[in-house]
Amino acid sequence: MTPETLPWWEDGERHLGTALGRLTDEEFGADSLLPGWTRSHVLAHVAHNADALVNLLTWARTGVETPMYASQEVRNTGIAETAQLPADELRGEVLGATERLVEAVRTMPEEAWSAEVRTMQGRDVPALEIPWMRCREVWVHAVDLNSGVTFADVPEDVQAALVDDVFRMWDRRDQVPDVVLFAGDREWGTGSLAVAGPLPAVTAWVTGRSRGDDLTADGPLPSLAAWL
Repeated sequence: MTPETLPWWEDGERHLGTALGRLTDEEFGADSLLPGWTRSHVLAHVAHNADALVNLLTWARTGVETPMYASQEVRNTGIAETAQLPADELRGEVLGATERLVEAVRTMPEEAWSAEVRTMQGRDVPALEIPWMRCREVWVHAVDLNSGVTFADVPEDVQAALVDDVFRMWDRRDQVPDVVLFAGDREWGTGSLAVAGPLPAVTAWVTGRSRGDDLTADGPLPSLAAWL
């Protein structure tokens, strides 16, 4: 966890709360930017993710293995069921789960942050990574709500950290595309295809939220591996 992570996360929760507050009850059922998911599905996932991260903090604090979710099936079922709640109840689920996560972070013993826990993808990570795991969720899913928030509304440092995260994930799985990616004075990758564009367009492309139409390249854009 870098010194910036907690403020980024706190700002991200407020940002998501603002996006949520813009939605009328009737707008919850509209499509999100994620295929097959409505805005209600995105919000249900955000709520369940907060509680899943509380589980990891509990694991780190107590030493008792407490997975994020009992299984992928349990995760998916929980999201589907919560997405069916009336809008006011779903709002309450998001806010309540966020409050539980905030409390768990605030009361975390200093020594417990170095404890190892396991992500849903099976990675062993120190608990220090948990605030960043939530940070990326809230900023990206605020965009996924498709309610007028875009990556241009995300702080540039957070966007750059998101692109860093994507490249780290690709590197771990040996799936880094053959590109060198430019956004202003920022650069990622060492591949043969030069790709450039504004940072929001770069962030949207590498996180799978766009096809890269706002980017320029000296050849066809490659298909990208999934991020998370």
